[in-house]
Amino acid sequence: MRLKSLSIINYKNIAEATLDFSDKINCFVGDNGMGKTNVLDAIYYLSFCKSHSNSIDSQNINHEADFFLIQGDYAKNDTPEHIYCGLKRRQRKQFKRNKKEYEKLSDHIGLIPLVMVSPDDSQLISEGSDERRKFMDGVISQYNKQYLQQLLQYNNILKQRNALLKSENSIDETVFEILEEQMDSAGRYIHESRTTFIQAFIPVFQDFHNRISGNREQVSLEYSSQYQRHENLRERMAETRERDRMLGFSTQGIHKDELEMTLDNYPIKKVGSQGQNKTYLIALKFAQFDFLKKTHHCSPLLLLDDIFDKLDAKRVEEIVKLVASDLFGQIFITDTNRENLDKILLQLKSEAKIFQVVKGEIMS
Repeated sequence: MRLKSLSIINYKNIAEATLDFSDKINCFVGDNGMGKTNVLDAIYYLSFCKSHSNSIDSQNINHEADFFLIQGDYAKNDTPEHIYCGLKRRQRKQFKRNKKEYEKLSDHIGLIPLVMVSPDDSQLISEGSDERRKFMDGVISQYNKQYLQQLLQYNNILKQRNALLKSENSIDETVFEILEEQMDSAGRYIHESRTTFIQAFIPVFQDFHNRISGNREQVSLEYSSQYQRHENLRERMAETRERDRMLGFSTQGIHKDELEMTLDNYPIKKVGSQGQNKTYLIALKFAQFDFLKKTHHCSPLLLLDDIFDKLDAKRVEEIVKLVASDLFGQIFITDTNRENLDKILLQLKSEAKIFQVVKGEIMS
């Protein structure tokens, strides 16, 4: 997968930019707050139909503008792809592939495989289980269209059930039974898909972590679900219906699944240092990259946003070795320190294009 060129108008603090990229390494250098991450976010947007950092679309429009526009020209296995996204204030956003608008945005997910490593990844460790479910869902949805559809269906039914639980009107119990049957059907598929994914994912993740850390720590992931504790979750939903009414939300289902992250057999949230947490997360994302590469039969785009901070020299060296290897394809890197970046590029010994970013202006 290659992003050949990118055009941006009025996206966040970038008023206008037209960029042509190297097929291997592209670096964005500048002080904090200048717009380096916004360039990566625009690339991310063209893959996922949304921003990595702000899910409210209208807030991604430059303050002084009424619209934003992002366009990318790609080569996927030597096949050209043109992706367009435009959004006007108070209007529905347009997403087009080769000038043809999508009927559903979900149809686009997975076309442009991409992995982003950023400081925001720390939420995978520090925040609640919702963040870790999003991680699983984000990977699986990029290669399994049915999974994405089942997940969207499940979340829609869950909203309906929660709305009924909060209703002060009398609700026919049959309505709950129908919704719970639908939730169970979609939930079983999602649970089985997550289980299969995690089983295949763990050894790849552990291998990357061993290479970065020098085998200094043992890490793992453990997927837990109510489907592992209850043979018939639909019956369990019926049993807890009254309690759910009092609480105002559904307490049973795959929306309660958890992905436990461990370091030396302890929750990393409790025992990990900043460097250990960052190593864990980078290994997690590199494993995601490897997984998508195998399922898509092409290298995803890799976005590395300020990833070398808080890591010791040995771990940085190992990451650079991995990035420079044939495992990875086109890479986009941001850094505030040009001198530090030059040292890394010297180690990479690969073609690189460097862009300077100052107050939303991008110069090569």
